[in-house]
Amino acid sequence: MYNADVVIIGAGPVGCVLAQKISTELNLSCLIIEKRKHIAGNCYDEKNKKGVLYHKYGPHYLRFKNKKIFKYLSNFTDWIPGEYIVKSCVDKKLYPFPINLDTLENFFDVKFKSKKEAIKFINKKKIKIKNPKNSEDFILSKLGSEIYEKFYKNYTIKQWGINPRKLSSNIAGRVPIRFNRNPYYVNEKLKFMPKKGFTKMFEKMISNKKIRLSLNTDFFKIRKKIKYNKFLIYTGTPDKFFNYKYGKLNWRSLDFKFKTFKKKYIQKSVQYNYPNDYKFTRKVEIKHVTKQKTPYTIISKEYPKSNGDPYYPIINNVNLNKFNKYKKLIDEIENQNIFFEGRLAQYKYFNTDEVIERALNLFKKIKKIKINIKN
Repeated sequence: MYNADVVIIGAGPVGCVLAQKISTELNLSCLIIEKRKHIAGNCYDEKNKKGVLYHKYGPHYLRFKNKKIFKYLSNFTDWIPGEYIVKSCVDKKLYPFPINLDTLENFFDVKFKSKKEAIKFINKKKIKIKNPKNSEDFILSKLGSEIYEKFYKNYTIKQWGINPRKLSSNIAGRVPIRFNRNPYYVNEKLKFMPKKGFTKMFEKMISNKKIRLSLNTDFFKIRKKIKYNKFLIYTGTPDKFFNYKYGKLNWRSLDFKFKTFKKKYIQKSVQYNYPNDYKFTRKVEIKHVTKQKTPYTIISKEYPKSNGDPYYPIINNVNLNKFNKYKKLIDEIENQNIFFEGRLAQYKYFNTDEVIERALNLFKKIKKIKINIKN
């Protein structure tokens, strides 16, 4: 029952992309094993009882640095613009976020005649820190203490459960800082949402008859029954795969609360951040991006927590040192044609387009190996 040329653990973006490529281009049978009752991983979206499409595990949309990834996914979906605009609620006022010229002008009650003038203003606010080693130092060195205290500090503590001084500078560095009036959350020009949703896109992707799907199936409960003729691809957490040999890797998890309203829209933009108020970090009204025509809308609230499904790797020296030990084991078992890929498997935060690109690169590697394996 659990036999195939290629067995893939996880039906998220990585698993679906690899199953599609391997089944169609290498003509190999694929079995995808998924613990949840659905495909698409955390990109999963569905309609509620009122017919409103919502994202069950937090907001997702696609931004593309690589046009080849956009072209590849266009085989499985049509697109609508991914116009994702975020506001941060500070002292009961909404400010554009990430920080841009409008944020700075409204927050400091000033008007800048030029970008040069704004940079000069912020340079006086900055705290001189050579080689920032953590998220707090990074923001202080870029924007100063006032912006850090109001927009970053408490949001980071809520989101990660630890002080920003104990988080890698890469965490804060993921959010752009702008000296222009770009209102969008990301800088990429190619920003899109699958027209019918992520789940429909991934359903089409794995519609090949050579792909079998086993939902509600825990890999670790049937592990000894699995037989793969060519390759095993694993997209879960490495610590569990290796029976926690070097201890557990730390993750941040989330709880979601959803509420439906009989109203076209509730918010003025898709996402409101709440750095200093409430236990939740943000409210999301994904309908702003899906552009669905319905008299109803859904608001989601996100409550970070320590236990539960893994969402975000907590990047600090302790966890990275632990992962590097697991990485050596991962590299060692590649000679058994076992591959680890994805955010969980690589213990690194990737955007959706990035994990898809990584999956396509892994396929190229598998394709080369397959040529040397007797059919």
